[in-house]
Amino acid sequence: MDLLKIFNTAHPIIGVVHLWPLPTSARWGGSLKAVIERAEQEATALAAGGVDGIIIENFFDAPFTKSQVDPVVVSAMTLIVDRIKNLVVLPIGINVLRNDARSGMAIASCVNAQFIRVNVLTGVMATDQGIIEGQAYELLRYRRELGCNVGILADVLVKHARPLGTPNLTTAVQDTIERGLADGVILSGWSTGSPPSLEDLELATAAAKGTPVFIGSGASWENVGSLMQAADGVIVASSLKRQGKITEPVDPIRVAQFVEAARQVSEAKEQAKTLQSLKVKR
Repeated sequence: MDLLKIFNTAHPIIGVVHLWPLPTSARWGGSLKAVIERAEQEATALAAGGVDGIIIENFFDAPFTKSQVDPVVVSAMTLIVDRIKNLVVLPIGINVLRNDARSGMAIASCVNAQFIRVNVLTGVMATDQGIIEGQAYELLRYRRELGCNVGILADVLVKHARPLGTPNLTTAVQDTIERGLADGVILSGWSTGSPPSLEDLELATAAAKGTPVFIGSGASWENVGSLMQAADGVIVASSLKRQGKITEPVDPIRVAQFVEAARQVSEAKEQAKTLQSLKVKR
């Protein structure tokens, strides 16, 4: 996955638009217009704050189905993603929770989104939705059938879940990339708002052997400087909301603060890489 080509930076900051409950969800409020307006406001706030990309997910549809979502969710998300793509000039990703990667790929293919997030691409995870099995076989063939080049960012040992069996992180990363053919991997903490450890990020990056590694949860302006030392990019949501509360709207000031902190690390890493390259040439 060529991060520089997609995001115009080798260390992208991807902000999340958490959609209000969609039709058929337990907390559906009855107005798709309200959902769209909220999504547009959040996407605009993220773009104004300086993120490099946006991922849109049906976060407030919990409790989630573990597999295929209702067709109306796919329809609503397609409409919303298309509206946002016409509103902001940023790469767009899609995550259809809990693990409907096929629908995510379908939406992305239709609206020319650049990537999707898949919570369980390979392996078997015990989750609050039950047992979820990775379906890399079906997803990769579906992408080929659609004739699109949508990138697949796959979680490794995803949050709110436990693996069946005891695979170590290195093996899980390698299997996700080499056997699941993920274009990038995502590492998160145990739950939403919980960061991965620096040690785990370092292990994942070593195992990935050049495939991009993203921080998938828990990043804030206070810790992103440390975490980004061992990652290629970051997906961030909670800490960009007003007062850091997940239910609040995105705060452009908090976005700008986070972006500044993350980019300081990215610039330092690029300078170090340039210096190392010059030394090698000499």
